[in-house]
Amino acid sequence: MKRVQRTDRSIIRISGDDSRSFLQGLISNDITRADGTRGLYAALLTPQGKYLYDFFIVADDGALLLDCLAEDAAQLIKKLTMFKLRSKVTLEDVSDAYDVHLVFGDGASGLLTGGAQTKTPDGAILYADPRLNEAGVRVIAPKASFDAAALGAQETDDAAYQHFRIALGLPEAPLDLEKDKSILLESGFDELSGVDWKKGCYMGQELTARTKYRGLIKKRLVPVAIDGAAVPGTDILADGRVVGDLRSVSGDLGIAMLRLGAIAAGQPLDAGDATVTPQVPAWMQLPQDGEDAEA
Repeated sequence: MKRVQRTDRSIIRISGDDSRSFLQGLISNDITRADGTRGLYAALLTPQGKYLYDFFIVADDGALLLDCLAEDAAQLIKKLTMFKLRSKVTLEDVSDAYDVHLVFGDGASGLLTGGAQTKTPDGAILYADPRLNEAGVRVIAPKASFDAAALGAQETDDAAYQHFRIALGLPEAPLDLEKDKSILLESGFDELSGVDWKKGCYMGQELTARTKYRGLIKKRLVPVAIDGAAVPGTDILADGRVVGDLRSVSGDLGIAMLRLGAIAAGQPLDAGDATVTPQVPAWMQLPQDGEDAEA
């Protein structure tokens, strides 16, 4: 069991009588799931259904804590404020008061007592990563009182975590998820519990639903095994034809956006001076029987 402090994460506190109804009309998931017993994974989209921000949300003492990429925090607050109008909602960047830790590997789930979300006596919120059971436990910890060593996990660095999450096929911004370009269903949000199909309208919902029910996806983010020296952003080719591009890289593993046909073939592909081979994780649902294989 290992622990890493994610210094690239920020915490936004959302409070007020209308905080839940406010978010419900904006984000891709059902905010009622963040009920104090579990965490929520969701995204904010453009009206055209393109990715803008993704984040985790947990309930805490009547408020909501939103864990997002630190470089996005100011712009995310600004974007949400645009939609606040007369809603009784307060948005605060409280990153100075909290750290974010991730605990992963064998035994991580044992930190949770009494459900998928736990609060320790020193005020830390521990919750199961809502994307995958194997992804471990996320921690929102008050800087002033939290003793990370008490978790009993071996401290490691971000490189070790990146290799772990890439092996699972978990996308992360900014390399894997591109603002104003990425589509949730190309990026695993459906299987990774980041979309609720029954919650009703939210920004970008119509285009997201149309993409799902019309089967319009032609490519997917997928883990790849790398042989050779690979660089993020490199075009990936099959028989000289571009079929995707490389996103995150960690040693002999990476995440790439690939056309479905290239994934289905399962053959090594050229990526600059390296070759990459798709490694479809068990959680990923792809079209069956070669459907869209030429896409």
